[in-house]
Amino acid sequence: MNLRDASKNKKLILSILFDAIGMIPFIDILWAPLSGYLMTKLYKGTKGKLAGIFSFIEEIIPGTDFIPTFTIMWVYTYVFSSETSTEDRIIDIN
Repeated sequence: MNLRDASKNKKLILSILFDAIGMIPFIDILWAPLSGYLMTKLYKGTKGKLAGIFSFIEEIIPGTDFIPTFTIMWVYTYVFSSETSTEDRIIDIN
């Protein structure tokens, strides 16, 4: 599956799944770099890179696994952000 082509709903499902994986105890050392990488693939551009760094830091620090970083990024991107990427625009041809 190509993460770049994932729809908004697929990104939400993946975000929830990745947050759940991040809550598994004792895998932080392996999950931290992978979560940072996955974040940059789900969300492009500068905000994806910054979210990837934040995700890495959040996962590597013990006791912060409860923060749903991927889901927060999804909410920021699709609920609070005023930007609409070209892949999210709906073109009505009537």
